[in-house]
Amino acid sequence: MVTGKPLELGGSRARSYSTSLGGIHILEEALQKKRMDKSGVRIAIQGFGNVGENGARILHKRGYKITAVSDSKGGIHSDEGLDIPGVMQHKSNTGSVVDFPGSTNITNEELLSSDCEILIPAALSEQLHKDNAGNVKAKIILELANAPTTIDADEIFSRNKIMLIPDILANAGGVVVSYFEWIQNLNNDYWEEKKVLERLNSIMTAAFNDVHAICQEENRGLRKAAYQLAVKRILHSERLRGNL
Repeated sequence: MVTGKPLELGGSRARSYSTSLGGIHILEEALQKKRMDKSGVRIAIQGFGNVGENGARILHKRGYKITAVSDSKGGIHSDEGLDIPGVMQHKSNTGSVVDFPGSTNITNEELLSSDCEILIPAALSEQLHKDNAGNVKAKIILELANAPTTIDADEIFSRNKIMLIPDILANAGGVVVSYFEWIQNLNNDYWEEKKVLERLNSIMTAAFNDVHAICQEENRGLRKAAYQLAVKRILHSERLRGNL
């Protein structure tokens, strides 16, 4: 009944970075829908804890340009793109990304409005609100944090034609792999990392495409579409059980 355990106690491989990777699978599907090539996008990531740092690491390894990152003490920016392994080492040595050589120090607020195509809030809740949402320049917002966007900001992004990928969809990868861990424990069967990653990719991309289809059919944002799909599935299950 407990997931997120160490491997030695029945945990699942890939669990430590599954939230980040699941979000990246979603992001890459979104880029295809918007016909955006990764070579032409700049990414800003607010938050450099487990989710933000792993997200930056995976994106950098896949060839994306990350121009800004931040932690609780502040942020850094580089038009040429940050050397993420170097930033990770710098944070390990100093306790923060601030003052990374070759970059410019910025505030968390400046990161949110920086020049980028993709903004990834991966820190605290309610970081995007009515007072700063109008300054966001990104074309896609990937919510890896829980509830980083207020209702007022949601409406502003909708008016500005910014694709907002909601937390309920974007950061579900961790829960998905926790589900895998539960299944493995029930069957006393432990999967190789390749199998975990393949199944995570399959579930996350299918989820995005199901939600995106509702957006296209009914002309609504991804957040409302995600809730609509979830409620529809619950009601369908209840009818099959004879409860409705």
